[in-house]
Amino acid sequence: MRLHKCLSVLAIGAGLAAMSSGVSAQVKVKLEPYVTGVNAPLAMVQPAGDDRKFVIEQWGRVRIIDGSGKLQATPFLDIRNLIPDLHPDFDERGLLGIAFHPDFKSNGKFYVSYSGHLDFQQDLGQMLWYSHNNTVAEYTVSSDDPDTADPNSGRVLTNIPWPQFNHNGHWIGFGKDGYLYISTGDGGYANDWGIGHNVTEGNGQDLSSLNGKILRIDVNKMDGGKPYGIPSDNPFANNANAQPEIYAYGLRNPWRCSFDMKDGRLLCGDVQQNSFEEVSLISKGDNLGWRKMEATHCFDYVKPDDHPSSCDKGGLVEPILEYQNCTAKPNGCKGISVTGGYVYRGSHSAWDGKYIFGDWSKSFASMDGQIFVASESGGKWSMEVADTGMSGNNPYVLAFAQDAAGEVYALTSITTGPVGSLDTIYKIVPGN
Repeated sequence: MRLHKCLSVLAIGAGLAAMSSGVSAQVKVKLEPYVTGVNAPLAMVQPAGDDRKFVIEQWGRVRIIDGSGKLQATPFLDIRNLIPDLHPDFDERGLLGIAFHPDFKSNGKFYVSYSGHLDFQQDLGQMLWYSHNNTVAEYTVSSDDPDTADPNSGRVLTNIPWPQFNHNGHWIGFGKDGYLYISTGDGGYANDWGIGHNVTEGNGQDLSSLNGKILRIDVNKMDGGKPYGIPSDNPFANNANAQPEIYAYGLRNPWRCSFDMKDGRLLCGDVQQNSFEEVSLISKGDNLGWRKMEATHCFDYVKPDDHPSSCDKGGLVEPILEYQNCTAKPNGCKGISVTGGYVYRGSHSAWDGKYIFGDWSKSFASMDGQIFVASESGGKWSMEVADTGMSGNNPYVLAFAQDAAGEVYALTSITTGPVGSLDTIYKIVPGN
């Protein structure tokens, strides 16, 4: 999954505050149950020209929802053997992302990202201290059954050693340019510091590290012995001092990104430290600021809750939205861990262009998931808290999804960890 923060956030308050001035009225939405009986759903994707939707379960299975909305019992792909045993109470590792090749209908290729067993490659330090490897692999649909993937077709594209169990990121998706984008967290723990981190500037700012980045690769080519190609217009493709895969940098834990169906813009919810959460609009070469900044605020990793009054913000791209985190800013807070969403392009015309996203919960100890609706006007964004009308608190909000018609879904859980098959996907529709 992701955490949200370091595990020091177990006791947290609640509240409400927006980046824009003033407090706006809540927008009313309804959560219509779509499917239930899934395990910690972290993504749901509908390939172009296909009436099926594919859901990933954190513990390592891909499930199919058929055209009638029925969850199929037989997994499309089961890679639980490739994933370390997950902690049932809470874990951020697992099957983290899925994307279908733009030509999936003809070539049957799709991609998954997951936390694999540690492959330390004779590195004693990694063997002793590291947690796992975050992997992106290509698979192909079985030639005999379109509802089953060939489990022996797996081809590893990227395989990044990961210092800690958390801040994995690893949303994946294809842009309109046909390239595969991969979000990566800073490597885990807190303050972008410690084992496996560049302690001087942090992994997010270190262009020699793949951590804390948005990566962009060409899955249709192989360059320099790598099982993928480097797009020639990647901002650091010809920089000997940087990783050529990097598309943007300065991220902490980009948890769930998406492309706007209409214009292809990339938006990511980036989980911050203790005080603020942010949503960023990301373009090629952007430096999103972590760990120089926490959202729009100067950041000192030695004193993470005491933000300096000034710092050098030169060259940094600030988020389009931020809100207070209940860990260190309980008065007027909105949650503890942002969950990126989607720009609505469905049948409800009044919502067209609005960004629907959320927060995992206002509290770690009890579920209190949040759903937000953000609007853009004149290049500036504002956000509202959605009133779902549910009795009691909303479930934990793990992720969002969008179907081919532009409708948006909330992927939720009633537990803090990947245990059982208890969880529900809701379709988000206008409330009364």
